[in-house]
Amino acid sequence: EGDKQLIRETAMHQLNPERYVHSFKDLSNFSESINISYRYLAGTPLPRKRYLTIGLSSVKRKKGNYLLETIKSIFEQSSYEELKEIAVVVQLADFDSAWCEGMVQDISQKFAHHIIAGRLIVIHRNYNDPEDRVKFRSKQNVDYAFLLNFCANLSDYYVMLEDDVRCSKNFLTAVKKVITSREGSYWVTLEFSKLGYIGKLYHSHDLPRLAHFLLMFDLPRLAHFLLMFYQEMPCDWLLIHFRGLLAQKEVIRFKPSLFQHMGYYSSYKGAENKLKDDDFEEESFDIPDNPPANLHTNMNVFENYEASKAYSSTDEYFWGKAPSTGDFYGIVFEKPIKISKIKVVTGTEDRQNDILHHGALEVGEKIVGSKKGRQCTTYLRLGEFKNGNFEITDVEHKVLFDINCMRILVTKSQKEWLIIRSISIWTSQTPNQ
Repeated sequence: EGDKQLIRETAMHQLNPERYVHSFKDLSNFSESINISYRYLAGTPLPRKRYLTIGLSSVKRKKGNYLLETIKSIFEQSSYEELKEIAVVVQLADFDSAWCEGMVQDISQKFAHHIIAGRLIVIHRNYNDPEDRVKFRSKQNVDYAFLLNFCANLSDYYVMLEDDVRCSKNFLTAVKKVITSREGSYWVTLEFSKLGYIGKLYHSHDLPRLAHFLLMFDLPRLAHFLLMFYQEMPCDWLLIHFRGLLAQKEVIRFKPSLFQHMGYYSSYKGAENKLKDDDFEEESFDIPDNPPANLHTNMNVFENYEASKAYSSTDEYFWGKAPSTGDFYGIVFEKPIKISKIKVVTGTEDRQNDILHHGALEVGEKIVGSKKGRQCTTYLRLGEFKNGNFEITDVEHKVLFDINCMRILVTKSQKEWLIIRSISIWTSQTPNQ
């Protein structure tokens, strides 16, 4: 009932745009961290800045406790080289001092090596309000705000996890690959899970968004934003509006997901929470390279589901009206490449019949034409689609030339529309030019 009431309150709540935009402009005054004292329960200040800080805020649950398993997953799923680049900050945010002390002892015993190595810190802060005056929702927002504030200068990037999460193998390497692929593009938040406030990545350095702002989108200002409206909306919703106010209108979420919710009981009054991310992959996770390319098709595109959306690793797709024999989806790479693996997925869970029923995948060489009309003169067929999907490995051993183009070819007309959900390309060594 508590969960249902929270959902109703959230659904009915609407922001006053003028009020919030006006308040957000005042954030320019908050370029420095909030003046709060923190107590180190385990660990010491970091001797150097890291690449990524992972933040966890945890409270005593009425049923179950997953914090130790979450910390264990973070470290176990990271290689030795990756561990050098991360810092894990755990904020024990409960009023129960006995629970906090017991949890610190457990963490210190199980993860002593990581604490000594300087990659695990456990912190606590004092509360001004007695427990019975603080609602779960507002307290959670404040807890996140102060955790963000503490982590602001520890690393280049920051990712928030909840305290009941399982991690994908080598998740840091995957995150770095995504960040590199987005170099030169504007983003406020990158999402590596579709559940709650799990796997949401932010810049923790300053960005040259506006010349007169020293720290336009840094974590201290995000913390102030949370504090400004902490009594009115859940944290997830506040951060959506934070992203929107900074001109990132669309969600940028990557698949497969790097983090999975594993808790059975919510920290909210012990209610059941069985939500799972069906895009999560734990083992052998590897984000494709998808090198720069020009994308084009002769199919009749539906609305704004253009060709580029199938080549992106975000949660978007290409959608074309009933294709005919000979129709194609083409990719022309900016530079010739060596490919090790190709995977193409068509259709979605909602539209399972909008797949490529009869098609083939081909790679080409010898580009001709102008920049806008470039295409390959010869193609080599690598195989046929099966049940709407195509996957092939060891391409570099099957294709002897450097690949300039790739295309998905419709080999038989179909009455169903076609969704190309994702095109994934893994490259091998750079070819000799």
